[in-house]
Amino acid sequence: MAEALQQLILDNLQANEVIHDTRSVILPGQSQPATSHEDQNLILGALNSLTSRDMITYDTHEVFSHALSPEGSQIAQQGSHEARIWSALPEKGQGTPVTPVQLKQLVGDEAAKVGQGRAFKNGWIGKDGNGLVRLVAEIRDTTQEDLGEILATGTLKSGEKVLSDLRKRKLILQKKGQWFTVKKGPNFSTSTAKPETDLTVDMLTSGSWKTSTFKKYNFEAEGIPTAGGALHPLLKVREEIRNIFLEMGFSEMPTSCFVESGFWCFDALFVPQQHPARDLQDTFYLSDPTHSLSPQPDYYKRVATTHEHGGYGSTGYRAPWSDEESKKLLLRTHTTASSAYMLYKLAAECRGKSSQDKESVATGASSANIGSQDGFRPAKLFSIDRVFRNETMDATHLAEFHQVEGVVADRGLTLADLIGFMRVFFRKMGIEKVRFKPAYNPYTEPSLEIFAFHPLLDKWVEVGNSGMFRPEMLEPMGFPKDVRVHGWGLSLERPTMIRYGINNIRTLVGHKVPLENIENSAAVLF
Repeated sequence: MAEALQQLILDNLQANEVIHDTRSVILPGQSQPATSHEDQNLILGALNSLTSRDMITYDTHEVFSHALSPEGSQIAQQGSHEARIWSALPEKGQGTPVTPVQLKQLVGDEAAKVGQGRAFKNGWIGKDGNGLVRLVAEIRDTTQEDLGEILATGTLKSGEKVLSDLRKRKLILQKKGQWFTVKKGPNFSTSTAKPETDLTVDMLTSGSWKTSTFKKYNFEAEGIPTAGGALHPLLKVREEIRNIFLEMGFSEMPTSCFVESGFWCFDALFVPQQHPARDLQDTFYLSDPTHSLSPQPDYYKRVATTHEHGGYGSTGYRAPWSDEESKKLLLRTHTTASSAYMLYKLAAECRGKSSQDKESVATGASSANIGSQDGFRPAKLFSIDRVFRNETMDATHLAEFHQVEGVVADRGLTLADLIGFMRVFFRKMGIEKVRFKPAYNPYTEPSLEIFAFHPLLDKWVEVGNSGMFRPEMLEPMGFPKDVRVHGWGLSLERPTMIRYGINNIRTLVGHKVPLENIENSAAVLF
């Protein structure tokens, strides 16, 4: 039908140059001109197809017509309500007046309700005692006549005022139609062969592309949206937490070193060399190379002495020190190894300032100008990066995961400061209810486990660990005795799994991750 209609339009244009009114076109298979709204829609589809190939151009003309409503159709056949009421009544003085109840039985409730008022207004009927009678011998039912004219022609010669009245009475409905004036286009042809849309290998091989007609590209078409990349849920939550740290004035630590020595991962943190975390079943050790270079000798000696014999108010672990154990290379088990190194660099400023003071004394400088400052400056540092544990993989554990860690170094810090800071930090993450439970860590004392109430799970869940770094860790680095350091950490995977309703970590990372969830999920915590 579509191709036959296109061919009909082209043949008409070939013969007449212009189709002035498409309502005069007789569609294939029909014997009457295409005057209906449905016929013009068919013609419009054919015109658009030909226009896309620049074979024709056309102008659109709008036309308004009216059709009868169901009530209007009934009136056109049976007469108006007011006329039917007049017909049901006797003439005055020639019969018994009809009561309103009798009238409803004769013409129906709707006609009796609507028609009485108009019949009284026209002066056709009147009251006689308790009933109604005719007042005139003859009437002209103009409403029925007007609706009959609209039914036949779609319009009314009486004018817009009468049409407006009939629309208000909901007897007619206005319909919007269209017709078209069609002219030849720049690529006019009587052939409806469709142009090629793609240049194929076969066309290049045979050379048929030289004589083929190609469809013009529509550069204004929006096209299919491109499937761009999307951030993984872990990266979304990581960015959210990172922004919280930056907003609170923290600086990000460099954590690109996945391989650490046993010294920085354990010894510098005052973790005993006999601790179970250093066993093969918990830690990944490197086979090549196997050992690291030694750290700064003086610092290394202070750490070894503190472990083996104590110092700084501690008795130490009273266990033999092993250089072999300290130099082993491993995949870091926590980013606290990076925190330890950054704190060591921060303490170096204190050591450097102390050396300058000693040199000033040796050269005879006034003691009033030295010793008042030890070079320490407060610091707030954070990191979010991967760590590695030799664990059995299950629904909640992998051999590698992300650790979120922060440290605050300042003079005179207390445990109350740590708790207060933690409450603010987690509140910014959207966690309002927080609890703290005493815990043990080798390198912090006191230590606290952090629990938060999750309303969706309706229970308290552990969200992190925290504490104040031991003097056995800080003072060998060179920090003054009144400097305290808060430290805390949490995993990145746990809040992400809670946020996205994931109960198996293997659907958070790896080949089972649903891509549509990555594209559609928002990066909002809790």
